[in-house]
Amino acid sequence: MPIITKITTQQKNKERYNLFLDDGNGEKYAFSVDEGVLVKYQLKKGMELDDFLITEIHYDDDIRKAYNRALQYLTRRIRSESEVRTYLAEKEVDEPIIQEVIIKLYEYQFLNDEQYAIAYVRTQMNTTDKGTVLIRNELKEKGISDKFINDALKEYPYEAQLDKAKVLCEKSAQKNQKDSERVLRAKLEQKLIRKGFGFDIIAEAIEGTNLQRNDDGMEALSYQAGKLKRKFAAETGYAYEQKMKSALYRKGFSLEQIEAYFNQQEWND
Repeated sequence: MPIITKITTQQKNKERYNLFLDDGNGEKYAFSVDEGVLVKYQLKKGMELDDFLITEIHYDDDIRKAYNRALQYLTRRIRSESEVRTYLAEKEVDEPIIQEVIIKLYEYQFLNDEQYAIAYVRTQMNTTDKGTVLIRNELKEKGISDKFINDALKEYPYEAQLDKAKVLCEKSAQKNQKDSERVLRAKLEQKLIRKGFGFDIIAEAIEGTNLQRNDDGMEALSYQAGKLKRKFAAETGYAYEQKMKSALYRKGFSLEQIEAYFNQQEWND
């Protein structure tokens, strides 16, 4: 059986040790191990190693290396179990090794998907304008269970979601003053859907936003009509009027608003 002839400390990593063995053909470098593995197996000069023991040492050392790699990954920020599994798999760590690492991480409380979900919801609530639908989907992508997600989302109360949705509506309404009320309402709804708010929040937030115009929307209609005039500049008479009316109607203005606009134009002419 091979005999350990020398053990040296690695220059670049003082926590790893190089083992040299002699299998009857002279001393040569065999492999390196973590300090914890060295202590666990009480490896020392003159010790004989059979094939089974060498395999066991390699297995334990692979766990140590993967565990240390996972710890480095976790120091950057809190992670879910699924994220750690994916990270180690991308580093070509075998599944049995990954499973052992996950067990150790839970044992030493470096992993906790329940606390991860709570922290994630609080962070998104306090630093972003996302709704719970989007946050739920993101947590699902990170491998968090439905139970943990449901419990964590209790940290984001209805009123807090509604306040955030109302702020988004007010900002968007100010930005899109030149749109008809119908188009503006549709834009607000789509924006809140993209941000991940539920339909009950969306409906209440939009209803709580002042979409009414002091001029009954005529300023917005005049603005849109001005743009359309350039588009239909080559048209005249009845064809021009019909195309203008049709285009304005598609932009969300009512027939009453459109007729009022054209009557005003005729009066001015």
